[in-house]
Amino acid sequence: MAVVIPALSTCVARMTSGERRLAERLEQKLEEDYLIWYDVPVGPKQTQPDFVVLHPRRGILVLETKDWKLDTLHKATRQYWEILVDGQIKVVKNPLAQARHGAIDVVNALERDPQLIQQSGLHAGKLAFPWGHGVVFTRITRKQFENAGLDQAIEPHLVICQDEMLESEDPEAFQQRLWEMFAHAFGGAMSLPQLDRVRWNLFPEVRVQTQGALFDDSDADADLPDVMKVMDLQQEQLARSLGDGHRVIHGVAGSGKTMILGYRAEYLAKAQTASSKPILVLCFNEPLGVKLHSVFNAKGMADRVHARHFHKWCYDQLKAYGQNLPPQGRNFADQLVDNVIRAVDRKQIPSGQYQAILIDEGHDFKPEWLKLVTQMVDPSTNSLLLLYDDAQSIYERSRSRQFSFKSVGIQAQGRTTILKINYRNTKQILQTANLIAADLLSPEDRDEDGIPLVKPIGCGREGQDPIIVRLPSLREEADRIAELLKAQHESGGNAWSDMAVLCRDYEVMDACAQALQRMKLPHQVRKRTGEFHPSREAIKVMTMKVSKGLEFPVVAIPGLGQMPVKGEDEKEEARLFYVAATRATDKLIVTVSGQGVFGERVCASA
Repeated sequence: MAVVIPALSTCVARMTSGERRLAERLEQKLEEDYLIWYDVPVGPKQTQPDFVVLHPRRGILVLETKDWKLDTLHKATRQYWEILVDGQIKVVKNPLAQARHGAIDVVNALERDPQLIQQSGLHAGKLAFPWGHGVVFTRITRKQFENAGLDQAIEPHLVICQDEMLESEDPEAFQQRLWEMFAHAFGGAMSLPQLDRVRWNLFPEVRVQTQGALFDDSDADADLPDVMKVMDLQQEQLARSLGDGHRVIHGVAGSGKTMILGYRAEYLAKAQTASSKPILVLCFNEPLGVKLHSVFNAKGMADRVHARHFHKWCYDQLKAYGQNLPPQGRNFADQLVDNVIRAVDRKQIPSGQYQAILIDEGHDFKPEWLKLVTQMVDPSTNSLLLLYDDAQSIYERSRSRQFSFKSVGIQAQGRTTILKINYRNTKQILQTANLIAADLLSPEDRDEDGIPLVKPIGCGREGQDPIIVRLPSLREEADRIAELLKAQHESGGNAWSDMAVLCRDYEVMDACAQALQRMKLPHQVRKRTGEFHPSREAIKVMTMKVSKGLEFPVVAIPGLGQMPVKGEDEKEEARLFYVAATRATDKLIVTVSGQGVFGERVCASA
């Protein structure tokens, strides 16, 4: 079966009956290496063809679908058609011209990319693979088409008729009708890198850009990147298929959960009307909340998408509705949440405030927090997305297994998805993370309402082996890390903000900050709320815990020889290292002094 994006089950409600039948035939009668997009904006102009069909060897095809009956048609020429609408004649463009317009927009978007055009020969500068366009009349048979003389307005081979898309139609015959629509059959097969470049150029929203600004489609002279990273097909289909209602995504570290959340928030923001309620994005870690807020602010969406870490949101709720703030002290955070829960119960803080709520790091939310948050969704949309990875649950681990989603008001049966592939880390980085966390990542089956533990599958991306250095003392570890980061900046081309030093505790953080200071390297230490500034050009120094949800091209982990910390649960300490190591996208540096189990295990592998 072909891959339909969005998933057919999620877009039936907005399809005409004919579009639905065609989508079903395309899905059923084309093989699994065919990709079909329905009603998805394409290219810089964001035109929306009815269907775009893509195959690596066949090429790309744009289809226009019409549910007109024969008696709807009054007159047809090669330029314009007259159709009856509510008893009145309406002049419309020839549907083949509509299909061609969509195809030309696709081709123009792709021909901007030098790696997608032919470099020499008769067709130099033209697309490097075939393309075509056609029309599907879902309620007009071939005989009616010919008897009415419509073949004088549209070439017959560029049309599929009602009786040629029946469920009983032979798949080979159906496919042959599609490929007869290719008027431009020069070029060859698409390579896998070219396929990614096609998707990158046609669908800007699936681009993966972890650093810097997104490519600006308005600049026709902008240089295209050599390597174009895009969502994988499961991620794209999932992102485009998310509808209202409750949905849970279980995903391993680096599987694109936050990217999907961002796509969903942006999609909802663009669809908002003036009367729409805002969208709330929640996470647990304050640095991730700051990062998400900065992203939506840069996109001009901060007024429509409110991104907060959970306790900041609770504080804002109490302030906004005139409720008492708890006294500062050891239990301030817990009391903050309790005050919000009680105020909602008393209706002093209203429920249903948000059009949709999207929760990142759901594995670190207590059951009572989730129960509170579900009450904040507008019942008319009931739109809730929860992202979960139990392997990264590093706060009060014992609580995470003692509830079901249903018990906190999350109705996700039938709407649960598992993402197993880690795209963030190279194979070498993931192998190092697994040296410590392999036992932790044993998969566990759960029913759909429970919380599974999913073992990551590497995407196979190759990279450098992690640098593992044993030294006599923590101070020497810190000095060595400073030297390596300076060298990476000077020879490797990484910006200072591409780098992070992730530490088990404040003692290790202080040692590293002092070493960076001695070498006069720009750095930013995050110990308290408000001290993380993602856009600042500086090496980020923070604890392993608060790094969760972030990623950096270069990550250094000092102090591994002191782990696991005496008196702490070894599995919980392994989770901390796993979270820290999987923040690195390209380069991982690990330093060891002392005789801790984790340090010995990593050094033995070097």
